Amino acid sequence: MSSRTRRIAKEMGDIEADRASNLYVALADPASGNLTHLKASILGPPGTPYEGGTFMVDIKIPNDYPFRPPVMKFDTKVWHPNISSQTGAICLDTLSTRWSPVMTIRSTLLSLQSLFESPEPKDPQDAEVAKMMIHDLDGFNRKAHEWAVRHAGAPHNPKLQSVQPRSSLQASPSVVDDSRRYQGYNRELVNRFVSMGFDVDRVVEAFLFVGIDKNNGLDYELEEAYMGDITARLLGEP
Repeated sequence: MSSRTRRIAKEMGDIEADRASNLYVALADPASGNLTHLKASILGPPGTPYEGGTFMVDIKIPNDYPFRPPVMKFDTKVWHPNISSQTGAICLDTLSTRWSPVMTIRSTLLSLQSLFESPEPKDPQDAEVAKMMIHDLDGFNRKAHEWAVRHAGAPHNPKLQSVQPRSSLQASPSVVDDSRRYQGYNRELVNRFVSMGFDVDRVVEAFLFVGIDKNNGLDYELEEAYMGDITARLLGEP
């Protein structure tokens, strides 16, 4: 057994022993004995539109784990700005730029639970959901709870349709779209990366780090080498 598979087996044992966290993880295909493809479940936290739901997560462990993060996505459909309502893809910094080898599958699943409590619509994976959350919080809460009932088996609770998540959800469009955040770069140039799911501030920081020309605020096509450097910076690659 390799050091990677030994670590995964230990992490699975630690999750099983930690009953208080309400986490569950198992082999995706028990017959295969493959420790690099797992299925996990997390419970929707109390006081959120997701309360009482069981949300299934697909986990694939890369060959260079723990130096690279696991690849996770939701199998259960979720209405959440940082989770794609179509594919289940997740926007979470601990799965990309802030991953560290000291982190574990358990700590990452706990981060996903925290994401239910503290959504970040300004750094979205699903722009449609984020827009609804910013401009129609009550409508977002209703839909998030309806999806949790329908897809995750959560008990219906009308009170959960009006909860206030712990995030800056009611920032006005003038704050969200403040042109000063672009720091002189053309909005369309920056937004090509924003459309990939990255936050404006992170894209601008990457532009400044790489040394992208502001071109007097005019739009232009970036060279392929610069595109690669920016993407690597956004993904936290060396």
